[in-house]
Amino acid sequence: MRRSIEQTDIVAGPDIVVTASKQELTLDRYPGAVKIVKPERGWISSHAADGMSAITQLLPAMGATNLGNGRNKLFIRGIADSSFSGPTQATTGQYLGDIRLTYNAPDPDLNLYDMKQFEVLVGPQGSLYGAGSLGGIVRLVPNVPDAEKFSASAAANTSVTRHGSPSADGAIMVNVPLAKGRLAVRIVAFGGMRGGYIDAPVQGRRDINRTASYGQRLSLRADDLEGWTVDVGAVLQNIRSEDGQYVLRDEPMLTRNTSMRQPFENNYRLGYVSANRSIGALELRSVTSVAHHELSSLYDATGYDGAGSPARYTENNEIELFSHETRLSGGQPGAPWVAGISLTKSISTLILGFDPLVSPISQGGIRSSQAEAAAFGQMSLPVTSTLAVTAGGRMTFAHSARRLIDASIEGLDDPQRNELRFSGTFGVNWRPGGPISAFYHYQQGYRPGGLGIALSDTDLTTRQFVADDLQIHELGMRWHDRDHDRFSGQMALFIADWRNIQADLIGDSVVPITSNIGRGIIHGLDVEMTWKPVPSLTFSASAFLNESRLIEPAPGFVIDGSSPNKLTRTLPNVARNGGRFGASWRGSIGSNATWSLDASIRYVGRSHLGLGELLDVPQGDYTVADAGARLEFGRLGVSLAITNIADSYGNTFSYGNPFGLAARNQMTPVRPRTLRMGVDMQF
Repeated sequence: MRRSIEQTDIVAGPDIVVTASKQELTLDRYPGAVKIVKPERGWISSHAADGMSAITQLLPAMGATNLGNGRNKLFIRGIADSSFSGPTQATTGQYLGDIRLTYNAPDPDLNLYDMKQFEVLVGPQGSLYGAGSLGGIVRLVPNVPDAEKFSASAAANTSVTRHGSPSADGAIMVNVPLAKGRLAVRIVAFGGMRGGYIDAPVQGRRDINRTASYGQRLSLRADDLEGWTVDVGAVLQNIRSEDGQYVLRDEPMLTRNTSMRQPFENNYRLGYVSANRSIGALELRSVTSVAHHELSSLYDATGYDGAGSPARYTENNEIELFSHETRLSGGQPGAPWVAGISLTKSISTLILGFDPLVSPISQGGIRSSQAEAAAFGQMSLPVTSTLAVTAGGRMTFAHSARRLIDASIEGLDDPQRNELRFSGTFGVNWRPGGPISAFYHYQQGYRPGGLGIALSDTDLTTRQFVADDLQIHELGMRWHDRDHDRFSGQMALFIADWRNIQADLIGDSVVPITSNIGRGIIHGLDVEMTWKPVPSLTFSASAFLNESRLIEPAPGFVIDGSSPNKLTRTLPNVARNGGRFGASWRGSIGSNATWSLDASIRYVGRSHLGLGELLDVPQGDYTVADAGARLEFGRLGVSLAITNIADSYGNTFSYGNPFGLAARNQMTPVRPRTLRMGVDMQF
């Protein structure tokens, strides 16, 4: 395992551009927090199969649920609406380069092999990215096809987990020039099996939570087509979990005695085309993509009807996402601008079922359609030699419709809703000279309202929920450059006002519903520091403090003021504090070999599952330590790592099955101590 990469917030330097800003805005001029993770070869080889969880473990300000691979929701800086995945648009936008990955779906958990870097733009990013970016956006930047030379690489890893079964994963990349300097194709293929570590004695099964994943990414780049550069690509990935990864508190460690398997599948397909060209000093870019996302879950519903007979509940969701954006950017390095239009349409068909018949809703479904058309623009201008301002906005027209799919329900209209909304941003960046700079950033974001589904005494019915909107004020400073200075860092204070919070909820009916839960206020502090006492030794530390409160709960979410637990009013799933400390040491052996050692310890603070007494179930409050070593002999690398050294049994997530919520005894443990060995090669 290569020395652990560390996160970077703002890396000063006129040659580094915040590409996620969609304009030529350099990092030292960006009036806000952006985190850039530049993975080294060894880290990618060892962690690519871990997907987004590998990134969230590096960044305390990023959080996620832990229902399982391909099932999680991502949160940035405490902007968390709910611990449950449903029809509500996500608070965190996810992109592969400029390609939008999701709209109202869980994290597809793409394999990270052959990625160039990862960018996290703190939100809301309503002016540049629209409605799905209240918390911010995560941008995975892949390596592009190289038309100059052939190259290839491969990696393989195997690991053993205490109390569990072995794991293995591998990946290969091949880059082939088809016409030198003009046309090239790049193919990435990957696959693996993550071993389980939870037993089900009643079923006679061991290590039930095994997960398989495999897929490919293909990209074709053509340069100099009448001045255009065109990229065409596809992503295919499949994730299959044999069972859930949660356990029950009142049973022996790492066991769960349920009566049946609870498998999950996530099949993701994406196709895209991107074209850009220079028009004098301007750059024109157009991106179009289509994604097909299939999600399938099965839950043990035994006892739901009051009887003890076995029953199962299924959810099958098919999502079609169309996304297009055309934008024009230009301006001088100190005064860049961007303007564009975007179109998005998402159609989700959710089919719910019980088998055998234990409920009035034996088979039914919900078909949801959301469409958005927007125009946006943003510009930065120098006011003085040390002060610059940035301003922008986005006007969005949103249309939503939702209908029931159930032949037994007649006479229901097909309700629709239209909205027109504006989101703006304003920032000030101060560079007085020397090692310190500072910024202020104000941003707006929102998610359009729509039509939710609720369960009446006998039927599914529709009900409206209104748009939520978020405003954030951020004040921060940066000092030195971590790539060139011994001591560097950044810090930011922020306050967010979130009105009419939309949340996906699971009530007694178990059918996912969307409601407005009230108004929330979030205060936070985000700090990162790096110290290099000598060039070969690096220490890094990062911390995130979060204080959230539902100050104006909607009817039905009012908490009794006499409740002794203050967490009943905090927003769900985001730890109130967390931190990470890392150290890396590297050197060389002769002229063609290098070695590295690394170690890290991270703390995840306490949080809770959701709002109200039923969901006020604690989670978090655990510490995990990791260590690793790596040798590189030219093109060959060999790594050895151990994760969760102390074999912590911390609870990462207090949820696994909606039918067991009332018992309040579900927990998802940290993966037990794991020893991983890997080898990678470049050709």
